[in-house]
Amino acid sequence: QVQLVESGGGLVQAGDSLRLSCAASGRTLSSYAMGWFRQAPGKEREFVGSINWTGDYITYGDSVKGRFTISRDNAKNTVYLQMNSLKPEDTAVYYCAADPSGVGRQFIYRYEYWGQGTQVTVSS
Repeated sequence: QVQLVESGGGLVQAGDSLRLSCAASGRTLSSYAMGWFRQAPGKEREFVGSINWTGDYITYGDSVKGRFTISRDNAKNTVYLQMNSLKPEDTAVYYCAADPSGVGRQFIYRYEYWGQGTQVTVSS
């Protein structure tokens, strides 16, 4: 069993920054790809970014490319999402997820473990 817990969300102003963390317990995340997704009320879940276990294969969704950065610290079993230049349209619940296959990317069906989500609200 893998438990994922997101933290770091909150209410910020447009242009501000936040760093989300996803702490894993249970099985090690080594060899797992990790992903970030977000979902706004009434909208479908959107891919934000993913990172493979060595941290050298990273993919971002088009809407966040150039503003968000995903990273991981396997020694701490933690994945991060640094969000800069936040916009009101970034407002959503952000989820982290683990893909045991190691592929990750936007292939949501590959993610077997999910956190509970953390709310990010960006005011204008």
